[in-house]
This record gives sequence, C-alpha cells and structure tokens, in this order.
Amino acid sequence: MKNLKRISKITCLALATLFLTISCSEDDTNTDMPSEDMAKVKINLVDAPGDYEKVNIDIQDVLINRSDDEEGGWESVGEVNTGVYDLLELTGGASVVLVENEILEGDIEQLRLVLGEENSVVVDGEEYPLDTPSAQQSGLKIKFDDVELEGGFTYEITLDFDAEKSVVDAGNSGKYILKPVINASTEVNSGKIRGAVTPNDYQVLAWVVADQDTITTYTNDEGIYVLSGVPAGTYDVMLTPDEASGLANATIADVVVENGAVTDAGTVELMAISGGNITGTVVNADVVVTASIMVGEEMVSADINEEGMFTLENIPAGTYILTLTPGEGSAFGIKEVADVEVVEGEITALGDITLE
Repeated sequence: MKNLKRISKITCLALATLFLTISCSEDDTNTDMPSEDMAKVKINLVDAPGDYEKVNIDIQDVLINRSDDEEGGWESVGEVNTGVYDLLELTGGASVVLVENEILEGDIEQLRLVLGEENSVVVDGEEYPLDTPSAQQSGLKIKFDDVELEGGFTYEITLDFDAEKSVVDAGNSGKYILKPVINASTEVNSGKIRGAVTPNDYQVLAWVVADQDTITTYTNDEGIYVLSGVPAGTYDVMLTPDEASGLANATIADVVVENGAVTDAGTVELMAISGGNITGTVVNADVVVTASIMVGEEMVSADINEEGMFTLENIPAGTYILTLTPGEGSAFGIKEVADVEVVEGEITALGDITLE
C-alpha cells in the first residue's frame, strides 16, 4: 500500500462543489487535458535571425500526414491561429502558437503549413512580394523522423523557420522567392499518474493541482485512475470518494512526474470517516504557531499554514482544551481555548483566534 495522509473535512467541503460539477459531465477528465487515446499538441513557430527588415508569412492552415504520401492522407489539426506573422519578431525566445488542440494518437510523418497570398519581405524600407514556387503552393511540407504521439500526453512541436536561408534574392529580376528552410523538433512535456483505490464500490475523484490548472479524472469499475497531461513536477494526488461511500478523502503526498513517463502512485486503501475535526485561524501570528490537544495520553497537533489556518483531524468525539503555542521569537504567549466540543463526523470551527 502507498503511504498516504488524510485531508481535512474542511477541505472535503471545499471539494464538494468540484466533485458535483464534474459529476454533471459525461467526460471523466478535465477538458483541458488529453484523454487516453488523444494527444494534446501545441505547435509553435519561431525564427532564426535574418538580414531583412521584415519577413511576413501568411499562415492559413496546419495539416498533418500520418504517411509518406505526398498527395493524400492530409488531415486537419483543428482550429489554427491564422494570420500574417513577421518571422523576425519571433527571435530571442519569442514565438507564436499556431495550434493547441487534441489529435488522435499515432505516428506523424509530415506537417504542412498552408500559406495565403500575403507573403512579403521588406528590404531598405520597401516591401516586395514573396513568390512561392509552384511545388510549394499547396503548402510548405515538413518531414518528421520517428515522431509518435501517445495518447494522454502533451507534446510541443517547434517549427524553426530560418528566414535568412528561406528567402532567396532573384538578382536583377527584383524578385524574392520563398524556399523555406524549416527545422522541426518535438518534445513531450507531460507525464501520467496511474493509481488505484480500494474498496472500489463507489466512484472516486482523483485530482492534482498543476500551476493554475486542476487535472481530474475518475476511477473505473476496478478502482483504477489515470491522470493524463500532468507537467513534470512533484504533486499531492487528492482522492475524493463519492459522499455516499462514507469514506474519508485521502492524499498521496510527493508523487514525482517526469515528462514522457507514467508514474505508479500505487494502491490506496480508503478509510471510513471517523471522529471529527477542529479548525481555526490565528489572525495575528508572527511566527509558526502549533495547535494541539491531548487525546488521552497522546498529543495531536498541527501547525498553521501561510494563512494562519490549522486543522486537527479525526479527533474522537468529546470535549477538549486547545492549546496554541507560538514558535521561538514570537511576541505572544501560549493561548488556551477551553470547552472545544468535537462531534462525530462534524467540523468544529473555532473561527478567528487572536494571540495575546
């Protein structure tokens, strides 16, 4: 079994809205994250510096081909950020996102940039049209080597459009010809978390918070869950059982995710809800404050968080004295709160507490 820690019932209440909201959808994953047979693809356009004032490329569509066929087999990647882009503005780390969509997993052999008619180059303050050779009029084709997209992962494809090498001065004709030199690179920038829960009689919501996004999924009939599209990093995996189950929420701490890999979070045995919780907020803490009570001969304690909140979990029903002990260097003394009553299955909220 994987080591876990329970999360507070006050957190359970905060999660209720999340659980109910997601339950209303038939989709069992966050809509921003790739499903098991779909890969999320982000296609960026960047440029190497060139000896021109502007190189404007009119991009109207992006297509992919899963075969070597030059003519057939092309398919759309979905919505594209079309427009005329000055390649020389896409240097020094700058880029433009052309595509950010989900596509079916599998191999990609080719990519095509479909151009419009507004392609031009600016030299010595004068704008010249960029002629596109007849072989390129159907689009700029880019070959890939061994690119396989696996469902549930997020990929970033970078198209490095070398403006200096791609624009050819046709000499005395006064024309400029576009003969694109584009280097493509593919990078997987997410991983997966796979785990299981027992008992599996009820559905359980599994979720992590990645930056500003919440990535969610549900367990299947066997109690297995897979969180897809998780950026590399270390996470706490939250497990929120259906309220009707009578099971307590749990957290799997410090789950490490690597790009392109599946992290096994193990199997968690969910426990029945027991006891009650005590919560409160120290409003004037100047150092870390420890909240504690004595349960028989055992001390149960928890430190306040950055907002001054604390939670003592799974406390047997009864009446207690809560002690708040500031850390070393505090200007305040120890404070006791008497007659704190804990009721089975409920949260005793003490509200704001001021140290003296």
